[in-house]
Amino acid sequence: MSYAEVMERVVAAASRAGRSPDAVTVVAVSKTMSRRDILSVYEQGHRDFGENRAGELAAKAPGLPGDIRWHFVGALQSNKTRTVRSVVDLLHSMDRRSLGKAWMKGHGMPPPVLAQVNVGEEPQKSGVAAGEVGSALSWMVDMGLHVSGLMTIPPMPESPEDSRVYFERLRRIRDEVSATHPSVVELSMGMSDDFEVAIAEDASVIRVGRAIFGPRKPTGE
Repeated sequence: MSYAEVMERVVAAASRAGRSPDAVTVVAVSKTMSRRDILSVYEQGHRDFGENRAGELAAKAPGLPGDIRWHFVGALQSNKTRTVRSVVDLLHSMDRRSLGKAWMKGHGMPPPVLAQVNVGEEPQKSGVAAGEVGSALSWMVDMGLHVSGLMTIPPMPESPEDSRVYFERLRRIRDEVSATHPSVVELSMGMSDDFEVAIAEDASVIRVGRAIFGPRKPTGE
């Protein structure tokens, strides 16, 4: 697949779901990719890129155009927040109080966050338990965080349809909590193998790496 093909499939998936393609932000996940790789997608008009390692983001961002909107899509250690906070437009992986406190440190308001939800209840994955999203949002908001939505990484699917039940679950959780937390509207879900299913289930952000850039490289530039 290529960037152009991914964008064509996004448009088609949105149309099938009766949604505007403009309602879906495609985050081109560029982990391990070089600046040249990123620029090749940037030059096709793309502006939203995602990284999952603080050090790699810090190394790449200064050498790339300033109008890129960076998303941090991986688990973040509290001691790395200063590096990420100064660069990104959105943190996708808020899930614990210690990270929230670290994210709030610094001058001015920090970038908005998404609450990561472990919808698959997988012990090896980060995220708030599905049944605790409401209480987690309360402490996040009380701490001063601007929470604009929810994010999930479901279990690895054997087929794209396998992810639907998890995307449906996150959508239902979003709909439930938005009554008391009206800022929680975004749904970051869906990756290279299942983003079309995610769009059908109301994803507003999809995170696509391999389908755009090809296989990961051993190291980035």
